[in-house]
Amino acid sequence: MSRFVKGFVCFLFAFCIFCFPQMQVKAAQESGILTGVYVEDMSLGGKTTQEARSMVEDYVDSICGMMITLVAVDGNEVQITPADLGVYWSNQEIIEEAAGIGSSGNVVQRYKAAKDLQYQNKVFDLEFGVDEDLIRQILTEQCSVYNLEAVDATLSREDGHFVVKQGQTGQVVDEDASVALICDFFREGWNREDASLDLVVRVDEARGTEEELAKVKDVLGTFTTSFKTSGPSRSANVRNGCALINGITLYPGDEFSTYEAVSPFSQANGYYMAGSYLNGQVVDSLGGGICQVSTTLYNAVLLSELEVTERHNHSMIVTYVDPSADAAIAESSGKDFKFVNNTQAPVYIEGITTDDKQITFTIYGLESRDSGHQVRYESEVVSKTYPDSEVIYTNASLPIGSVSVQSAHIGYKANLWKVVTENGTEVSREMINSSSYKVTPRTATVGVGTADPGAYEAIMAAVATNNIDHVRSVASALAAGAAPPAAPEGAPAAAEGVPAEGAPAPVAPEGTPAGEAPAPEQAEPAQEPVQ
Repeated sequence: MSRFVKGFVCFLFAFCIFCFPQMQVKAAQESGILTGVYVEDMSLGGKTTQEARSMVEDYVDSICGMMITLVAVDGNEVQITPADLGVYWSNQEIIEEAAGIGSSGNVVQRYKAAKDLQYQNKVFDLEFGVDEDLIRQILTEQCSVYNLEAVDATLSREDGHFVVKQGQTGQVVDEDASVALICDFFREGWNREDASLDLVVRVDEARGTEEELAKVKDVLGTFTTSFKTSGPSRSANVRNGCALINGITLYPGDEFSTYEAVSPFSQANGYYMAGSYLNGQVVDSLGGGICQVSTTLYNAVLLSELEVTERHNHSMIVTYVDPSADAAIAESSGKDFKFVNNTQAPVYIEGITTDDKQITFTIYGLESRDSGHQVRYESEVVSKTYPDSEVIYTNASLPIGSVSVQSAHIGYKANLWKVVTENGTEVSREMINSSSYKVTPRTATVGVGTADPGAYEAIMAAVATNNIDHVRSVASALAAGAAPPAAPEGAPAAAEGVPAEGAPAPVAPEGTPAGEAPAPEQAEPAQEPVQ
């Protein structure tokens, strides 16, 4: 064979080796993803990248409709789908990887990759992510309803003796651990079928044993106030608030919130409309009188020497305790009376009201103070501010003869001192709080509605004197059809000092005698404003 022929044969052989596989690979690529490429058990062979992606997405949508049963406390089941849990396909890049098989590297590498698929398929596994917030929401809203909360052992007082009520062990879904369980399942253990998962349930032991509660036998502190001047509605509120607190057991370190114990202030919770302080006035509100409950409890807590963590005084002075010895609670301003059981044993709060309108709180516990240890509290009035005028409002929607009066309040600044004695000798004196109370003038709302010009002129002349007692006399006379009395000497003329009609008028609380608002001890905050 000539040298030329030999050279031609060698060239032809090399051409076949390098070009034929390349032609095979190119032909395969033009027909889509190579045969033998799978996502799980789905063949992608012959499909374009978009066709393959759509097929897998349809499959994911279908399996995300499977039924997943979450088994909560006591075998209670909640059925949801992976879609409800926010399960999603997380490794979508495998479609591009599948499409790239046989298209990268040199011609030999590409040919080899395509040839290998004839002997062993390339299978990509799906990976899933989950929305942890959605899982937590489902656990909270649907699974936790089956929780059995631990109930601590408590005390009740019957015929002067304590009775132990046994507690109950709790079983609750551990949300953090259950979220992790569900996430791990979908990331690693899901076989793409219906499944049942036992959620992680935590056992919460109840607090309190008979031995521990048997320590509660000593009176740590007791205090009584009177609500004899209160009307029926306010009295009912005091009794209701007292009953809501009575019987509470606090373990060492527990913080008690008076507001949480007695709220909400609603008819459904046993409250009536009664007088309360609001913005320097006495108004009707649901729960009027509740602050006498918190104040009485405050003084019992002080005598027990428990730790007070929050206390606020009223906006205006009250008379059922000394200045600075009160404790207001308020729904509108968030005021509360709170204290902590800082002893080494449980304490029990007993609250009682009597037929003669006395309210008493007694705190029982384990007495650890020396027998010679005594504590008392002294109120120190630092200053008084007296109102220097009266305020009269007119109201044309009320008839002549209508006069509603609210009493003045003296302003106070006062301190409360804790005095400790040991065997009769004073050993310490500590200021517990400093309180300020607003001064408010005596006010009256006067009806001036009439079709009689003479009567209108007479009542407005009386209003101009800025003398509430004279206004009441004139209003009574006009209502009776009698001649009004003369103005006091030195009173201003009718054109002077007449307040604008329609000025805001205070509202007399429930049970108020005609023409006179209650004294401070008959009305104090259910809704105390910020001071």
